[in-house]
Amino acid sequence: MAAIVYHIMLVLRVVAILTLFIGACAPAEPVAVQPLPPPPPPVLIHLPGIAGEMRIDRHLVNGLVAGQVAPEAKIIDWTGPNRGILALGALDYNKAEAKVLAERLTAIYRRDPRTRIILTAHSGGTGIAVWALEALPVDVQIDRLVMLCSALSPGYDLSAALAHVRGGAISLYSEYDSDVLGTGTRYLGTIDRVKTNAAGYVGFRTDERRDPAQYLKLQQLKYDRAWIKLGNFGDHLGPMDEMFAERVLAPLINQ
Repeated sequence: MAAIVYHIMLVLRVVAILTLFIGACAPAEPVAVQPLPPPPPPVLIHLPGIAGEMRIDRHLVNGLVAGQVAPEAKIIDWTGPNRGILALGALDYNKAEAKVLAERLTAIYRRDPRTRIILTAHSGGTGIAVWALEALPVDVQIDRLVMLCSALSPGYDLSAALAHVRGGAISLYSEYDSDVLGTGTRYLGTIDRVKTNAAGYVGFRTDERRDPAQYLKLQQLKYDRAWIKLGNFGDHLGPMDEMFAERVLAPLINQ
C-alpha cells in the first residue's frame, strides 16, 4: 500500500514539473504597443530689440506664421522697466531675464522633447537669446536660432549657445546697418557691453578659438540687395518686414 502511495505521489510531482516547464516555454501573450501621439505643433518665440515690443516685431512673426514656421508666435518683451538705451546697459537685469527664458524653454522641452522650438531675436534681443541658451540644462535643445541685426559684439563666442541648437542657427547682418550697429554700438556699446561694431553690421568672427563643431551650425547671411523687392532695405529694421519674413526667413527656418 505504501508503495502505491509513493508511486502516485511521484507521478503527481512529475506532472507538476512538466506543467511548469511547458508553461515557461509557451509563447508569451503579445503586448500591445501603443503608437506615440503626433508631436506637438512647433513653438515660435520672438525677442524684440531694446525698444521692446513694436509693430515691426508683430510684422515679423506674422510673416513667419504665414510661412508656416509655427501656427502662432509668442513675443516676449524682456526689457521690463529699461526700454531704450537703458536696456542696452542693464547687463545684470538682461541676464536674469535670459534665465527666466531658459526656464520657459526647458519646460517646453520637458513636456515633449520632440517639440520643434524656434527662437528668433532682433538686435539687443539676440543677447538675451544667446544667454538663455547658455543657461539651459545640458540635454535641452531647441531647433532653430535666428538672429536678426545682432547687437552682440562680433567676437562673442557662440559655442556654448550653439551646443543647445540641434537644427542650426542663422544670423543676418548688413553693411548698411552702420548708424545703429556701427556708430551706435561703437559709442554706446553692444548688448554684451563692448564698444565696437556689432555682429549685425560686420558678422560674427569664426576663428580657431571657437568650437569648430558648433560653428558648423551657424549660417551667416550678408545682406543681398535683391531683398529690396521684398521690403528689406538693409537697414536696422529691414529683416523685420512681413513679406521678407514669409518669403526668405520662413523657408530658411523650415529647411
